[in-house]
Amino acid sequence: MNLRLLPSIVVASALIAATQAHAYEFNSISTLSQSEFRLLSEDLSSTLSYKPVIPAADLGITGFDLGLSVGGTHIENRDVLKKAAGGASVPAVIPTVALRVNKGLPFNLNVGASYTNVPGSPLSALGGELRWAFMPGSTLAPAVAARISLSSTTRLDQLKMNSTGFDISVSKGFTLLTPYAGIGYVQSRVSAPQSPALSSEKVSQTKYFGGVNLNLGLMNLAIEGDRTGKASTYNLKIGARF
Repeated sequence: MNLRLLPSIVVASALIAATQAHAYEFNSISTLSQSEFRLLSEDLSSTLSYKPVIPAADLGITGFDLGLSVGGTHIENRDVLKKAAGGASVPAVIPTVALRVNKGLPFNLNVGASYTNVPGSPLSALGGELRWAFMPGSTLAPAVAARISLSSTTRLDQLKMNSTGFDISVSKGFTLLTPYAGIGYVQSRVSAPQSPALSSEKVSQTKYFGGVNLNLGLMNLAIEGDRTGKASTYNLKIGARF
């Protein structure tokens, strides 16, 4: 593959996902039982809790990592999501498109933010992270970082989610290639403000993730797999890292 074509391919993939995804609204949440709402909450947390898509290594005071990612989450309870959407066609793999930015700070601290949208639905989320690379990494030693993350849904009155996460990740650079992996914990509070019969749910999930970052100078590519709870998510990010 010609690597110079990758940005166009990723952008095209995002546009295809946005135009071909089945449109659906969460207009029937009130028809769910409490146990079904619990399953919906778990899938929502798995899909829209914060995904780093970045190695553990410190960016440095002047460093930036900017990118557009496209991905998908294979949800566990498609029938429940379909019921909440009033019987509309809901894909088994929920597509996502996200804008991401990370910035290095003094003392090996790094901050990040993301805006994620689910094409074909009103679902979207704002996310953020504070990462401390307490082992910033070197030619011989890996980088190890601790991260605190937040994520909150937007634009949807029928369904609200706020999540917090904590994880430890490790990465090691090899010239252009940097593989990384991590383990963490996500806790989400999900509520249905317009369905008073449904109590809010508190969802706690273990998180495992791993990926690889390829830096080609003017272009940066990252691929990440994530397992939050029972659902698996895969993301491809294209952008710049400097």
